[in-house]
Amino acid sequence: MAKRIYLSSPHMSDEGYEKAYIQEAFDTNSIAPLGKNVDEFEKELAAKVGIKAAAALSSGTAAIHMALKAAGVGEGDIVLCQDLTFSASANPIIYQNATPVFIDSDYETWNMDPKKLEEAFEKYPNAKAVVVVHLYGLAANLDEIISLCKKHHAMLIEDAAESLGTLYKGKYTGTFGDYGIYSFNGNKIITTSGGGMLVSNNEERIAKVRFWATQARDPARHYQHSELGYNYRMSNVVAGIGRGQLKVLDKRVEKKKYIFEFYKRELEHLEGLEMMPVNEWNQPNFWLSCIILRGKVRPINVIEALEAENIESRPIWKPMHMQPFYEKYDFIGEGVSEDIFNNGVCLPSDTKMTDEDLKRVCDIIKGLWN
Repeated sequence: MAKRIYLSSPHMSDEGYEKAYIQEAFDTNSIAPLGKNVDEFEKELAAKVGIKAAAALSSGTAAIHMALKAAGVGEGDIVLCQDLTFSASANPIIYQNATPVFIDSDYETWNMDPKKLEEAFEKYPNAKAVVVVHLYGLAANLDEIISLCKKHHAMLIEDAAESLGTLYKGKYTGTFGDYGIYSFNGNKIITTSGGGMLVSNNEERIAKVRFWATQARDPARHYQHSELGYNYRMSNVVAGIGRGQLKVLDKRVEKKKYIFEFYKRELEHLEGLEMMPVNEWNQPNFWLSCIILRGKVRPINVIEALEAENIESRPIWKPMHMQPFYEKYDFIGEGVSEDIFNNGVCLPSDTKMTDEDLKRVCDIIKGLWN
C-alpha cells in the first residue's frame, strides 16, 4: 500500500524540546495534574500571544465551558454562536443550561457574518455572549463583531481552537475578546495530545477559572467546597509537551502556509475550484488548506480518490443548525454555511508532508478533471 498521508497529525520538534520537559517532570516526580510545566506553559503562551493571563485546561471544550461560566452565562441566557464550526463550540452553551442561536457565515471570511450577527441582536437584544470561531485558522471580521458586542453589552468569546498563530491586523487571534480559547488536540497546529488554554486580560477571572477547574477546593485544611467544581486542569506531563511545541509554533505556521501556497499554485486553475479566502488584513496559520468545488468534480469525488490512495481528507464542518441535536434552535442566516459545507473539502495539511507528498495529492486531484 502507498505511504499514508494524514490530514494533520502530531509533529514533535526535531530538537526534542518536548522530551526534555517531560523527562524533567519524571525526574522530579511532578506527574500530578499541576506542576512547573503547567505554570510555565501558561506564562509562555500568554507571553507569546501578548495577553495577561492563561489557564491550562484538559481540552479546548473545557476552556469554552469555563469562558462561558466566567462570562456569567447561565440558565435561560441566549448565546449567539457561529454556525459553521465543530460541535465543541456549541456544546458548552448547553452545559451552562443556556440557549444557542446560530449565526451564518459570510463568503469573505467563512466565519460569522457581522450583518447576520446584527440581525440576531435585533431579535435577541439581551443576548449574553457571542462565540465567534476562526475556522481553519482564518480570522473572523473582528472589528465589526467587537463593535456589535460592545454596542449590545455582550461578552465576546473567541474560539481560536484552530487559529493559534493567526494574526488579525497584526495581533494574535484569541486576544481580542473578553476570553479566548486554544486547543492542543492531536490534530492542531501544536499539540499536547489533548488539552486547551483559556486566555484573558482579566487576571481575576482567570484565577477564578483555575479555582473552578481544580474542583473548586476552598482554602481550608480539610476538603471543603462552596461552589460547583470541575476536574479540568491540564496534566503537568502533557504541559511539558506543550512547552516544547510552543517553541516550534512559528515553524509550523510557516510550513502550513507553504502547503497552502503549493495547493494554490497547482490547483487554482482547475475549473470550478476555489481556494479558501485569505484577506489582506488576515495572516492565517493555514491549519487546514480547504477548497470549494462548484463544477463537475464534487467533494466526494476528491475524498474518495484520495482515500483510494491512502490519503486522508475530510468534508468541511457540518453547520450546527443542520445537526440533529441542534436543529431545534434558531438560525439567523441565508445558507452560506450550508453552501460551504456542501461544496468544501479539507485537503491533507500535515506539516511532515514533503514536496513529493504534495505533488502526489495534487496529481490525484488534477486527474479528476481529465
